[in-house]
Amino acid sequence: MKKQKLIHKIFLVLIALSVFTINSNAQSGSIQKHKIAIFAPLYLDSAFVRGEEYRYTKNTLPRFFNPGLEFYEGVQLALDSLNQAGANLEVFIYDTRSAKETLEQQLNKPEIKDVELMIAHCSNNELRLFASVAANRHIPFINTTIPNDAGITANPNFVILNPTLRTQCEGIYKFIQKNYSLNPVVVFRRKGSADDMVKNIFDDYSKYALGSPIKLKYVTVPDSFTIKDLTPHLDSVKHTLCVAGSLDVNFGKRLAFQLASVNQAYKSVVMGMPTWDAVKDFSKLEYKGIEIIFSTPFYNPKSDKISANIKEYFNNELYARPSDMAFRGYETTWMFSKLLLKYGKDISSNLSNKEYHLFTDYDIQPVISRSTNTLDYFENKKLCFLKWWNGTYKVVN
Repeated sequence: MKKQKLIHKIFLVLIALSVFTINSNAQSGSIQKHKIAIFAPLYLDSAFVRGEEYRYTKNTLPRFFNPGLEFYEGVQLALDSLNQAGANLEVFIYDTRSAKETLEQQLNKPEIKDVELMIAHCSNNELRLFASVAANRHIPFINTTIPNDAGITANPNFVILNPTLRTQCEGIYKFIQKNYSLNPVVVFRRKGSADDMVKNIFDDYSKYALGSPIKLKYVTVPDSFTIKDLTPHLDSVKHTLCVAGSLDVNFGKRLAFQLASVNQAYKSVVMGMPTWDAVKDFSKLEYKGIEIIFSTPFYNPKSDKISANIKEYFNNELYARPSDMAFRGYETTWMFSKLLLKYGKDISSNLSNKEYHLFTDYDIQPVISRSTNTLDYFENKKLCFLKWWNGTYKVVN
């Protein structure tokens, strides 16, 4: 019964979304409303045939709907809160997976020619188009999801909230400097361009980093490595910091599992890559006894009142638990809408303002090109480090 109600609620949300425009309850009149465009992959045309008939099996929802839909739910809850506060906003929402309009057509619609802010749950191949439109119109584009700059340069209107791999690796390097400078540090990696990229970032940053450089020992292991490939590089006296120099999650899980199996003889700490943020297996018994550390830019203990209200809404109305996408949709909509309301056309000069932060301690900073010494874009530089240990995790900043 609960599942039927959940699917029915989602149907109503999807049908309502086909309007694509949400107006706040601000008083009409001579006061001009601030205009925002929000984009998310909602797959409306995939969900319904002829606009009304549901395409999929009754009471089922394809998993690929979830990220965009939950992001939208967070957006809608934030807009409801802004409405209640009398925010002077006009918000347009677009489905980036529409079969009727391309993203380029949506961005060129007359009603959003004069928007002052764009917020997007987007994909890699959409970044350059969004950034180009933002540059031409001189308005901020908030990339809420993709940890990539897509090669974009000289665009002060482009904002990355999910830090790039370079920022993540630089943050890991600084964390090691601060906490493990006296320990042996071994970076286990595989052959291949992806792992080379991680190594190159570490090596490049070591030339510019403040303080004493870390002595990183790189060890290349085969894909099917065993503990025999690892123990020659471990210290039986000192704790060895073992860094997973690969973005591959299965590689990281295998590394942590193998090291946990000999943790009594070879004390070690495992440092993971940003891709470990979604790994829940580290709570299992086979990882008991070993410290597993990873970084995330979006840590939310969900202990505040707004988080509690969002969880209550999802529980009572959707019979589900909100994902991180729901919280991100709420937070980014609230935060940047409030900045726009306060600063108007000067919002780009106030992106680092922390007055309206909710769950995430964003540190939005300009990224300066080393070759041209000019501003390329803005990026969130704040990382939170978490540690799994014996089935639970905590902040270790």
